[in-house]
Amino acid sequence: MPRYAGSRLPLARWALAVCGTLALSACASKYAQVPPRLDLRQHGQVALVTFSASDEHRGMSEAATRRFAEALLAGQPGVELLELSASDSVLRSLPRGTDPIVLAQKLGEAKGIPAVFVGELKVSGVKPRAHLAVDDLKLRATVSAELGVRLLSTRAGGTLWRSSSAASGTVGRVGLAGGLPSVAVRDSEEAYDEIVATLVDNVTADLRPTWVKQ
Repeated sequence: MPRYAGSRLPLARWALAVCGTLALSACASKYAQVPPRLDLRQHGQVALVTFSASDEHRGMSEAATRRFAEALLAGQPGVELLELSASDSVLRSLPRGTDPIVLAQKLGEAKGIPAVFVGELKVSGVKPRAHLAVDDLKLRATVSAELGVRLLSTRAGGTLWRSSSAASGTVGRVGLAGGLPSVAVRDSEEAYDEIVATLVDNVTADLRPTWVKQ
């Protein structure tokens, strides 16, 4: 019996390896990649204007724009993205609050791009929310935000695609249970980062390929 143990062990390992390979092949064959709902390859090059926001939340809108650009380039390799900040000469020549359609047409004339992404980030102030029960008081401070993005034709200014999302996060908690208070304060920047990540992930869903089971 001991004489055969050494030969059976490699055989068993080989059998397990073969079974594992077959199992992985079977799983892979059951899924297929579906192209993004919004295919930008037809345009070749598109522009992205930094999302507008109030001065107070300018940093948050810039972060959302960067994340949007990263998601777009990751989901659609080969597409050239022209990222335009407020320092761009064409944008500087336009008054603040210029209609996005006019902005798109001006960019098309100046840069020869077929389409441009424009967006707006709206952030609410910190709002308290209370929950009161017998011998139990919970007070939360939350912040909410909305992001809307459109892809505009630079020829006529028509909307080629649009998407929006809303998200909220907690920046602090105060509780009173059994007569004992508890306070939890969270870094607001961390909460804002999570909100931005959620907003961009939702808005860019159409720009990413997906996998479906066949």
